[in-house]
Amino acid sequence: MTIEEAANHGHGNVKDLRAYTTAEDAVARITEIYKDHTDTIRQALNHLTTAQEGEDGEDLALIEQATYPYVGLRVESGDLHVDPSRAYGMVSEVGTYGTTVTRPDIFAGYWHEQLDLLIKQHRVPILVGKSNWSIPMPFVVEQLTTQLDPEQLLHVQNSFVLPNLSLINDSIANCTFQRHPNHPYPLALFSGERIDYSLHRLYHYTGTLAEHFQGFILLTNYQRYIDEFIEFSKIQLQQPNSDYTALVGPGNHIIANPRFGKSIEGEKLKYLPQMPAYHLKRQDGKGITFINIGIGPTNAKNITDHLAVLRPHCWLMLGHCAGLRRSQTLGDYIVAHGYVREDHVLDHDLPVSIPVPPIAEVQVALQQAVAKVLSQSSKADLKTHVRTGTVVTTDNRNWELQTQELSKRFRQSRAIALDMESATIATNGFRFRVPYGTLLCVSDKPLHGEIKLRGMANNFYQERITQHLKIGLETVNLLRESGDQLHSRKLRGFDEPPFR
Repeated sequence: MTIEEAANHGHGNVKDLRAYTTAEDAVARITEIYKDHTDTIRQALNHLTTAQEGEDGEDLALIEQATYPYVGLRVESGDLHVDPSRAYGMVSEVGTYGTTVTRPDIFAGYWHEQLDLLIKQHRVPILVGKSNWSIPMPFVVEQLTTQLDPEQLLHVQNSFVLPNLSLINDSIANCTFQRHPNHPYPLALFSGERIDYSLHRLYHYTGTLAEHFQGFILLTNYQRYIDEFIEFSKIQLQQPNSDYTALVGPGNHIIANPRFGKSIEGEKLKYLPQMPAYHLKRQDGKGITFINIGIGPTNAKNITDHLAVLRPHCWLMLGHCAGLRRSQTLGDYIVAHGYVREDHVLDHDLPVSIPVPPIAEVQVALQQAVAKVLSQSSKADLKTHVRTGTVVTTDNRNWELQTQELSKRFRQSRAIALDMESATIATNGFRFRVPYGTLLCVSDKPLHGEIKLRGMANNFYQERITQHLKIGLETVNLLRESGDQLHSRKLRGFDEPPFR
């Protein structure tokens, strides 16, 4: 099939479609298109803000041509080579596949990996062109350098493409996508505009730019874990053979490893954002991002909705929970292997009848990390103070006032702990094909009269935070070493987009 035929064979209104036999060349072409088109938008906006009264600005005529790059491929029956051992990087059905893409400064390495796998698996060229999906101006220009008067502001609104949220959704991730007969099958879970939207939301909530986020993500509901992580990171940056290059905090405040750059850049934010993030970076992007997501399933869904577009290797919840068994003591650890979903925030996207399975690779790493950090304890102590079981996640902060209503479900589910975030994080991991896990620490036992008292809580937190964090960090080390084995086939369906 010629390139012209491919362009009219399911790729829609893609312009200037070209074929590439290497991932490197395809990514270079994507990068070129994105740069040219975003430069056009910046130039047009600059012309508008500096033009004299009455000037229309010739650059504005080019705005509609500033579209997202398109990447796709066509697989015929003779090219269909299915490897049942693989979780991604191949197609299972003959047809045309494509998607819009964005931000090569963040995703170039990811694209290179995915496209290289497809080329090797199917021995077909990658097609790159210019889509008909315009890039919204706010996703290109982070802030205006000139204050606009009302007339200029109206001109911007009328002349530039603005985000149209009615055109983007998560139907591919939710397995509800209905393909138009003349359109390609999806190549990825997210379109370029959906990704851009989330990248901007991440900055709003975490106070850090998207390019700082790392491949392994820890989530917590307690600020003291963040404080401990900052101190740990500073120590790591001073180690002579450390693989970590910098610690980046809200406001893009950078504390660098002296071997990789200036020691400190930028200023700390005076006021922290809603969900502050801290990034212990590595050159390969496989460092650690730690976010205090606060309390509640709404926050947990919100942040993971946006983190998912970064295609992280894993996210883990390190938080506090209520112990539900009389035999538990404060400070015991819980490794979740199942969830009772009483959070309600994802019921529309993934019905509660759908099981959220444990990810074996993550479970093994968590248990190995617990055993290593608690190596001085006897096996009997480990079994006594570390439990694997079902966690209930509720959206009711005062669930203790409804224990008579909840106790039946507690008994039936055999639940051993309750929190307000873990099931949401795991469910969104399942939904977005991101490996997930949960390691909780029992901070109180309301059902058995052990509630948090100020003195008792402070002693408990002081003793357990460092140990709990060490287990989480050791889990990341083990998962990092596991490589591609982490991305389990159980997260993939039978008609999945080939991109991870």
